[in-house]
Amino acid sequence: MRRWLVFLVLIGCLTAPESVARRSPPRVVVMGLSADEVAALRTAVPQVQLVPVADEEAARGAIVDAEGFLGRPSPQLVAAGERLRWIQVYSAGVDRYRFAALTQSEIVLTNAKIVQGPNVADHAVALLLVLTRGLHVALRKHGAHDWRGTRRALREGPRRPIELSDKIALVVGLGGIGSAIAERAAGFGMRVIATKRDISGPRPPHVESIHRPSELHALLPQADVVFLAVPLTEQTRGLLGATELAVMKPDAFLINIARGPVIDTDALVATLEGGRLAGVGLDVTDPEPLPPEHPLWTIDRVVITPHMAGTSDRVWARKLELLEDNLRRFANDEPLRNVVDKAQGY
Repeated sequence: MRRWLVFLVLIGCLTAPESVARRSPPRVVVMGLSADEVAALRTAVPQVQLVPVADEEAARGAIVDAEGFLGRPSPQLVAAGERLRWIQVYSAGVDRYRFAALTQSEIVLTNAKIVQGPNVADHAVALLLVLTRGLHVALRKHGAHDWRGTRRALREGPRRPIELSDKIALVVGLGGIGSAIAERAAGFGMRVIATKRDISGPRPPHVESIHRPSELHALLPQADVVFLAVPLTEQTRGLLGATELAVMKPDAFLINIARGPVIDTDALVATLEGGRLAGVGLDVTDPEPLPPEHPLWTIDRVVITPHMAGTSDRVWARKLELLEDNLRRFANDEPLRNVVDKAQGY
């Protein structure tokens, strides 16, 4: 009897490819991480075989028999990865990765949403403070060492520095980054309202009300500050055009840390040249980079930064924690964090 049991166990092992596959570490190609970062991930998740590559050409050769990929995928990479089951990108936005080879596949796509929330939210509020406190005016006069002229320009100019307390902030897109912006805005004493596609969940205590995206036109006239924190999708491209900008308060502030094409740039220029909006802060533009001759550079109520909100001294530590966790989950066939709805784009 015992011999028969041993025989059956051996037969089961030989005829159970899934069991064998589990003993073989999944192969994951890694592009865009340093040697030290790869070494740290190997130590933390030894049950995964990490294959670091220097560039896309090397990645195409390594990805042929890989099950996972960390980095920036291209249509060519995805096509070459016949065994790919999972792709992890390092950004929150995935608009650049919505090509057919990926969106029409069974490959699971995960992103770095939420981990970028603190630094991007800090940047959004920094842009607002530069505009509301007139720091852009002071910095332009800094080179002339003109202390009195700066005070006079701020005191006698058409738009004096304002306080944020009791102002209404509209956060368009209450996701990971939008939630962090809302928290910071509330910390300045602002009243926060927001839009979100799914409003079924609990409302954060620092947000007065959450509305569906279809209510945006009714919300814009109420806002003293509009923060754009939506992903770039077919629905959000050109979300703020001439009609939307026209219903905003003439002295409202607009901050965009989402994606440039969320705003109709020509409509924005026309709105500003028409004397409307107290200030606009842009970390993203359309086109990007913004050409040197573009009129937005010369409008004094506009502050532009070079798509830098995603950088900070701590963001990569949070991203590595996410990568470590998702690698472990992938090896153990557990649900991954930050799974993207490829049809929706977020």
